[in-house]
Amino acid sequence: MEYEGIVIRPPSEAESLILQVTLGCSHNQCTFCPTYKGRLFQIKDLEKIKSEIDEASLYGHFRKVFLADGDALIIPQPKLLNILEYLQEKISGLRRVGIYGNAKSILRKSVSELKELKERKLGIVYLGVETGDEELLRKIRKGATYAQMVEAGHRVKEAGIALSATVILGLGGIDQSQAHALATARILSEIDPDFASALTLMVVPGTPLHEDLKQGLFTLPSPFQLLEELRTIIAHSNFSACYFTSNHASNYLPIKARLPRDKEAVVNLIQEVIRRGDPSFLRPEFLRGL
Repeated sequence: MEYEGIVIRPPSEAESLILQVTLGCSHNQCTFCPTYKGRLFQIKDLEKIKSEIDEASLYGHFRKVFLADGDALIIPQPKLLNILEYLQEKISGLRRVGIYGNAKSILRKSVSELKELKERKLGIVYLGVETGDEELLRKIRKGATYAQMVEAGHRVKEAGIALSATVILGLGGIDQSQAHALATARILSEIDPDFASALTLMVVPGTPLHEDLKQGLFTLPSPFQLLEELRTIIAHSNFSACYFTSNHASNYLPIKARLPRDKEAVVNLIQEVIRRGDPSFLRPEFLRGL
């Protein structure tokens, strides 16, 4: 397999075959994200993709495949269908294909088109919601409104595809911390994803957000203030049935919970960690990562 640049994938795709079908991110404007800066977005040639699938088929069985990079769902429908069909033909044991999708790429596809992808084993879409705060969505240049995020999430679910939504703790800084947390709980409740995960902001040099930090225009909340955001999001979210995690390497306190079943227990746990204020309960800085 031949990979170009940085290849990222969700934690839940750790055991998947990673197939790089695009290079970079179709949006690539988020102020907090350093991943694809300075790279032009490209969709790889179909024959090149097929040759890499052929190569992967020699390695054995794969239950799951993840289509990278940052927004492979933007691939035009005929080509994406072709990729999925070729995967089914060549990859023995394939049960599910996963993919990143932003609101723009999801909304470019109808529910019937998404159902076509599901029929070809697209089983999960990962949507970076980041925040439910409308002002903050504009500020971080997310490229989607609150309403567009909700519609995108509903469209995926209506197609019968599992939806995993990601939010970012600390994105509003100290000034907008609680407003960000409450609005994020609201948008997660409205989207009602099958899976939700909270990452913790790490401000990376070279990003616009880092420039704001240097100029004093942004202040990152403390670890315990970030946990207060996590507590608020979980306490104020209302899910039908959601597996909620904060087990990414960026997080200070790993959490795995079935919501709403585990809500009270998890909220109480986070509140107790905050009350104690003991850093030894938290993941140390040297173990945190993007």
